[in-house]
Amino acid sequence: MSEDPITARSALSRVESGIAGLDTILGGGFLEGGIYIVQGHPGAGKTILANQICFHHAARDGRALYVTLLAETHARMLAHIAPLRFFDPAAIPERISYVSGFSALEGEGLAGLLALLRRTIIQHGATLLVLDGLMAAQQSAASELDFKKFINALQTQAGLAGCTVFLLTSGGELKVAPEHTMVDGVLLLESVLQGWRAERHLQIYKSRGIGALRGRHSFRIGEGGLEVFPRIEALYARSAAPEAAPAGRRASGLPGLDAMIGGGLVANSTTMLLGPAGIGKTVAGLQFLGESSAAEPGLMLGFFEDPRQLRVKADRLGLKVGPLMDAGAVEVMWQPTTEGLLDEVFQRLIENVARRRVGRVFIDGLEGMHKVALNPDRVAHLLAALAAEFRARGVATMLSAECELAGGIEGLPMSNLSMRGVSGFAENTVVMRFIERGPTLHRVVAVLKMRDSGFRHEAHAFDITDRGIVIDAAPDRASRLLNRPLLVPGSHIRPSDLLPDGEGPA
Repeated sequence: MSEDPITARSALSRVESGIAGLDTILGGGFLEGGIYIVQGHPGAGKTILANQICFHHAARDGRALYVTLLAETHARMLAHIAPLRFFDPAAIPERISYVSGFSALEGEGLAGLLALLRRTIIQHGATLLVLDGLMAAQQSAASELDFKKFINALQTQAGLAGCTVFLLTSGGELKVAPEHTMVDGVLLLESVLQGWRAERHLQIYKSRGIGALRGRHSFRIGEGGLEVFPRIEALYARSAAPEAAPAGRRASGLPGLDAMIGGGLVANSTTMLLGPAGIGKTVAGLQFLGESSAAEPGLMLGFFEDPRQLRVKADRLGLKVGPLMDAGAVEVMWQPTTEGLLDEVFQRLIENVARRRVGRVFIDGLEGMHKVALNPDRVAHLLAALAAEFRARGVATMLSAECELAGGIEGLPMSNLSMRGVSGFAENTVVMRFIERGPTLHRVVAVLKMRDSGFRHEAHAFDITDRGIVIDAAPDRASRLLNRPLLVPGSHIRPSDLLPDGEGPA
């Protein structure tokens, strides 16, 4: 994988969480000797997060101290985390100690709790402390000032001992609290419900001395504990790879299309295929991947057809991509639209491209991304970051998007979807559509846009044969079809509506 996109590093020492995505968000980890609040509703994942950090710390020869106040018993806590992969019973009690601080708090108040924490930190040589149940300590304080003094004293003790402290507290809303101004960082864990679906999010609300990635980041709790997936548009706001110099043209896999655009796709560019269901977008993408090789591997991300179905389709149409899939030169990533985290999908995609040095990527189904995304408005931003990253890596990218026909003007097929966001990341736009003549449906294709290159401003008819998509060399048949009324008349969409404000046809 390429170098971490967050290149700025503090001179202060760091304590890794052991959770790759979280450490990436934090730019390397937590500040050593810092004090952090981890906040979230019950069930948000605070206890698992804290224990995961403790076990990782212990595995690196650190000493962790886990102090509970009004929380579940240690036996029940350990029983709940025992099935998780990070759990190591051999680390208890030598490297991880579990202590109850509630008796000290109840009997002697905050002063008694602070004294207990000081003693046990020294006794165990702890370099990491978790205090689970900060709300109980806050409720026992005689005044807001007393609680602030407690936080300040704990922070001083942590600094002297070189002990990194995590304070776990309940609450899902980040309101400004006195303790927030005193600590080095605040993490919010939350579960967001939209319709029938729920996603877990992590937010770095405050990060003193660390250039953390802001905003919400998706995470899940699985067999390995927390898995955090940084926001792709933030992580790759600047490409992690050097910008690749353009290298001429690359075959699209469709000779007829290459003739229409002057010999092939501009190197490292992103091409959007638009058209209704059944028009042949997936076949076109498979032919694009058929130009891959062992030296320039290909990768497909699909949302609707699994790898087995695609392999059968390749054989049925006699496509070159079939043997390449068998040889491993072309891989297929399949993501069902039922559940998933889009940031995870994109991260896997980028890691595959980096690991295999992929030269061609086909993403089949923009609408599939919208189904997976909890917030579909993010999709255009994610794709813009992805396209920039792939462009810098020298990758030729093709995407497909399903759209319903809404008529057309000047013989060009149009879409009822607003494509203003697409123009920000797709240099090329190719539109495929049906034309109905009597009982027969005919297919035509036109290049709507191609940045940095000329192209034929004409539609060409095409067929799907036992050799895949074959595009007419001349526009004659398409001209005869398009000189009659279109399938859905009455559209008022102009070609310029598909381009950003101020940009004319390429």
